[in-house]
Amino acid sequence: MAYVTDPDRRVLVAVDMESYSGRDNVLQHRAQLAFQEVMTTACEELGFDRTAWVIQQGGDGELAILPPGTSERAVVTRLTPVLDRLLREHNRGLSSEARIRLRVGVHEGPVHLDGANGYPSEAVVTVCRLVDSPQLKAALRQFPGAAVVLIVSDRLYHDIVRQYQDLRPEHFRQVTARLPEKNFEAVAWIYVPGESIPAPDARPAPPGLVRDHPDDGSDPESIDRKGPGPRPQPTGSGQVFQDIRSRGIGAFGNGNSISVSGRPEDLDPWGSPR
Repeated sequence: MAYVTDPDRRVLVAVDMESYSGRDNVLQHRAQLAFQEVMTTACEELGFDRTAWVIQQGGDGELAILPPGTSERAVVTRLTPVLDRLLREHNRGLSSEARIRLRVGVHEGPVHLDGANGYPSEAVVTVCRLVDSPQLKAALRQFPGAAVVLIVSDRLYHDIVRQYQDLRPEHFRQVTARLPEKNFEAVAWIYVPGESIPAPDARPAPPGLVRDHPDDGSDPESIDRKGPGPRPQPTGSGQVFQDIRSRGIGAFGNGNSISVSGRPEDLDPWGSPR
């Protein structure tokens, strides 16, 4: 039996493109080119040496194992806002089927870089499961104007987001990411740049009087409110969040499963409409 060498502890980034398989060959080709351009530009702006990343490519995204010494703080708090801005610029004027929207997952842990057919690592499995979780997919659908959603592991949220607050911790939502067919379940935190929803027990301002601002410190208040307003009603889009706990001024949900019709029988086991 071959000797198993010691693993390396690395920062891991998984990225997946929304609705990639529904594109025709031409749009898939264009999407791959645009994805690489956006990722390269984002890394250049942030001072990341992308040539030093160990990347496992997929047509609709990638798994990246970042080099030793990479700042977890920079990856967690700076990469997603930059990707969001670059994708908004890229998507402007494009049809909905040609736009690129990304799900990004960040985790860290020991990785064997000398695997015979990949990178043996529980941390690698976790970050890939997080980015593929129904909870993260639902978050991106919930905000059609968003270009990126981020999910971070519970450990990184507490070690980075809460400790340094480069991004406001109350703008993250705790979820239990579940993939029962993969026997996977993990607590994680979702962030959608520039988006928030009033907590279910709050009385939100009328439409047009709630304004979000980037988490860049350029505005002293991230939300302006003027007077109470009606509670928001579910839309016909059928977007549902499950196993989400409200924290802070914004929330994706109140920990309950909610169907558009209000009938529990209209929910599948994930809390999504049948």
